[in-house]
Amino acid sequence: MKTIGLLGGMSWESTQTYYRLINEGVKSRLGGLHSAKLVLYSVDFAEIEALQHQGDWPATARILSGAALSLENAGADFLMIGTNTMHKVAPEIEEAINIPLLHIADATANVLAQDNIQRVGLLGTKFTMEQAFYRERLEAAGIEVVTPDEPQRAEVHRVIYEELCRGEIQAASRKAYLDVINSLAEQGAQAVILGCTEIGLLIKQTDTAVPLYDTTAIHAAQAVNQALTGH
Repeated sequence: MKTIGLLGGMSWESTQTYYRLINEGVKSRLGGLHSAKLVLYSVDFAEIEALQHQGDWPATARILSGAALSLENAGADFLMIGTNTMHKVAPEIEEAINIPLLHIADATANVLAQDNIQRVGLLGTKFTMEQAFYRERLEAAGIEVVTPDEPQRAEVHRVIYEELCRGEIQAASRKAYLDVINSLAEQGAQAVILGCTEIGLLIKQTDTAVPLYDTTAIHAAQAVNQALTGH
């Protein structure tokens, strides 16, 4: 079994979900008392969040590259960044390390392609929904991406930072998200990506008939497969 390097803490609320899903996946595959070989570096998210909203992405890249190198030095065979948004600086992180990076957007695109999803809605932070770094990975796989309108994007973003990253689950926010999901389906989205690792804390497939793709679960499953099979 290969050792997984998990760059987490963005937020720790979703990092604990990663840890549970990865270990459940290994146990399901191997049985008995098996669990994942994993090293975790958990950053202080307040520091990262401030830099995000200042637009100082180079500073975030330096922090996360140093953390990634620590994971490599601790014995990780490959790296996961436990957040969608910070894949914006994935190229800089990859340059700093000598181990492979399991990219969350590529893992998601692979599953969407397998399911023949050609037009998908994307929820996430404003950075993820509005900038090209995430969408272009999906489009490269032949998948058309639809995002909410500006007021909806602002509300989705607000709930992530003001509620979900603080461990707060609000019924009103769940309703708002479901309204956004329905509007994306009305625009022709065959499914919706929960493209922030916290959204799965708020929205479940049982909440809507629209197919949902939870990136945390997809990324964790890909990591288990990589750890056990090497691909």
